[in-house]
Amino acid sequence: MSASSHSPLTTHVLDTSLGLPAKGLTLHLARLEESSKNWKELTTGYTNADGRCPDLLSPEQFTAGTYKVHFETGTYWQQIEKTSFYPYVEIVFTIEDPNQKYHIPLLLSPFSYTTYRGS
Repeated sequence: MSASSHSPLTTHVLDTSLGLPAKGLTLHLARLEESSKNWKELTTGYTNADGRCPDLLSPEQFTAGTYKVHFETGTYWQQIEKTSFYPYVEIVFTIEDPNQKYHIPLLLSPFSYTTYRGS
């Protein structure tokens, strides 16, 4: 990923079954193109040792609109040799003010997940 170290959009994934960050989880960030109603992939990233993917977009790339983060959870569970129910998790959200900071946390277990807008 090539983005500013001051990204207005961050994420953090915690593996609640282990009580640890979910290291090495692949994610894809896309924006909905209003004119065509198609998703345009903006970047692919991987969570670090702390379960974070802090530099998703630079402030210049971040505009108002609808975004989607696609977390490759099935692959993550396979890597740590666990069975899971969800092959992926997609979180769709709307940005109204791109001057604010947005944080998308994901609390993950093999058979459930939850998210919220963090700060």
